[in-house]
This record gives sequence, structure tokens and C-alpha cells, in this order.
Amino acid sequence: MDDGSVDFRAAAAAEAANLPLEALNPAQTDLFVNDAHWALFERLRKESPVHWTPRGDEYDGFWSVTRYQDIMAIDTNHEVFSSADGIVLQTLEGKAEADKRPRGNSFIAMDPPGHDVQRKTVSPAVAPANLQAMSPIIREEAGKILDGLPIGEEFDWVDMVSKELTAMTLATLFDYPQARRRELTFWSDMFTNAPGFGPAKSWEHKREQADACFGAFDELWAARVNAPPKFDLISMMAHAEATRNLNVHDYHSNVVLLIIGGNDTTRNTISGSVYALNKHPDQYAKLRANPGLIPAMVSETIRWQTPLAHMARTATQDFEMHGKTIKAGDRVVMWYVSGNRDEDQIANPNAYDIERERVRNHLSFGFGIHRCVGNRLAELQLCIIWEEILKRFPEIRLVREPLRTHSVFVKGYETLPVVIPARN
Repeated sequence: MDDGSVDFRAAAAAEAANLPLEALNPAQTDLFVNDAHWALFERLRKESPVHWTPRGDEYDGFWSVTRYQDIMAIDTNHEVFSSADGIVLQTLEGKAEADKRPRGNSFIAMDPPGHDVQRKTVSPAVAPANLQAMSPIIREEAGKILDGLPIGEEFDWVDMVSKELTAMTLATLFDYPQARRRELTFWSDMFTNAPGFGPAKSWEHKREQADACFGAFDELWAARVNAPPKFDLISMMAHAEATRNLNVHDYHSNVVLLIIGGNDTTRNTISGSVYALNKHPDQYAKLRANPGLIPAMVSETIRWQTPLAHMARTATQDFEMHGKTIKAGDRVVMWYVSGNRDEDQIANPNAYDIERERVRNHLSFGFGIHRCVGNRLAELQLCIIWEEILKRFPEIRLVREPLRTHSVFVKGYETLPVVIPARN
């Protein structure tokens, strides 16, 4: 980061230490953009692990849960903590905008039994047998992407590698035209960015592009429902008994979920791995010396990066935790980004250690019925891209600090400027 960001982080740390506890608010986008949220979460974990933030200019009131074990307890208790009212913090402006459109429900924003039958429909696409079949496709595409990168010239890793690989994989899962795969990336960014950030110019622009996305996927549905079943996500939904009669709004909501889920998390962890290894050159040296550490490095990056900073639930009844009463109807935010740095659960949590014991012991995929359905596919893509990187390049060098995503939900990178000095 430039000196301004360094100053911002110092000021944010001082404010987190000195503000009255009740004034602490973790849902501040500027903190995440400047990588300046860590001190605030550390104080909340120590002094107020279940913390109320009243309604402000941007969000309705919400509870923050910041410790690892408490997050797990809420994530696995879907009877008390429901997903049916949405799974992220939504700005007041965004909520007002969403209320103007008919609302659909994707399976991540449902409770059993509806959640279970819809999730079961798409799960075969990321089952072990299908991942094994996809592996050579991912590897071939990863090789093509890496072989096309410039040597000795600065380029944006996010654009040329992370987005490309995840868009290819997502297009394969949808059987979407590969020549148009970057439409999926674009639509994902439209859905997750507020107006004025990413590609979203205005609420009207977001509406226009949502309609364009839904129009394309309505055409896919019409084609698949009238054709023999195939092994892609749209065909699965069009032919499965549980989902073939979905109303159009529920179908669109599931499309949004699958586009975002298949894009943002993996893409930002691919970028995060390059960033983390550059910031920890001793770990990069270990990886180059022993490529067998790639799976552990992938898991450590998923923890260290935490590509989705939070998930939210709504309490269905009063619930006591750490002496606080969460009332029925209250919004509860599980800050995965904090739980993944919980000193009581993870030794030396701020360190990036690719030889960490119990390296898969992280919150990034969630727990319980909503555990990420595509977690194995994400790990597969990350392992393959790094296997192919180490075959080709002795180093990927960070040129300067990245531009981070303007969000308290997606914790990622808009740009990551790098140079590859030479090939092996």
C-alpha cells in the first residue's frame, strides 16, 4: 500500500484501541479496503465477542460474533439462526433497491427442508467423480493461461490468471459458451459491488445487467429442459424433481448464488496466494523447495485470506451467548475473517505458515448445512494452478500493493500487479 494506507491503518488501530467499546463497528468498508480491520476484531474477540452495533447510516442494527467456537456454534444451529432472510449484511440503500424487485430464494438462503432438496440437486456437479473428470480440463486450461503470460513485463494477475481460470471452470460447470465466459465474471462483479465500485455504475446499471444475466440463463434453461439430461448445473436443475418447477425468481437467485460462489472465493484465494507468498518469502522458498506442500499452502491461504469476510443469519428465537441476549428477529453476523485469526483456537494466527498443524482448521468454508458445496472444487483449482506455476516459473514477484475490493463481504483484490522475471 502507499503511505496513505499505512497511515490509515495506524489511525484505525489507534481508534480501535481508544473508542468506547459500544462505539466499535466492524462493518466499515474503508477498513477492509485498507487492510485495517485487524485491530478492531482483535479487541472485539477479547472484550466483546458478541457485540451489538445499532442502526447507522449504512446498515440496520446487527450482532457481531467474532470468536471461532462461537461462530461454529451459530453456523451449525440452523434451527435458531435462520438463513431465510438473507446471508449477508445488506446496506439500507441496497435493501430498499432489492425490495423493488420480486424476491427469489436460493438454497443458501433457505432452511431445511427446502434447502436440502435444492442443494442435493446441484451437489453431483462437484462430487469426487466429477472433480476427477474435470481435473484434466482445469489443468489444460491453467497451462494455457500460464503459457500466455508475459515474461519480464508487469501485468495484472487478477485479470490475466485468477479471473480467467475461475471463469473457465464456471463456464464448464454451466456448459456456458467458453467464448463468453468472462460474462460470468462481469455479472458476478455486478452483483457483489455497490454502485460506483467495480463495474457497477449505478443501481440502474446493476438492474440492466441483472436482466441481461437472467435473460442468458433463461435461454439456457429453455434449451436444457427440452433436451435430454446432461451433467451440467442448469440441466440438473431443469430435470431434477426438486427444482424443475422452480419459479423464475428462485431460479434466478440460484443462478446468482452459483455464479458468485464459483467465482469470487476461488479467484480471490488464487490472488491471495501470490500476495501471501510474496509477503512471506520464507514460505515461498519452502514451497519451491517442496511442491508437496501445495495442498497445505492452499488451505493456509484460504484461512489467511478468508475470501468471504462474513455470513449473516437471523435469530428465530431469543438466544443467550456470553451474557448477551440475541432477540428473535435480530441480525447476527459471523465474522469468519475474525474467527480465522482467533488466538484461542489457532496458534500464532497472524502468521502465514504453510506447514501449520491442522492446516484445514479454518472457517472459510463455513460449517453445518451451509458448508460451501464447492469447497473441494476450489481446492482442486488452487492446487492445479500452483502445480503448473511451479513447473514454469521460479518466481512471481509482487510489483506494488494491490487494490482491494470495496466490500465488507467479498475480501479480495481488484488488481494485483506482478512481474514474472523468467521461466524455468
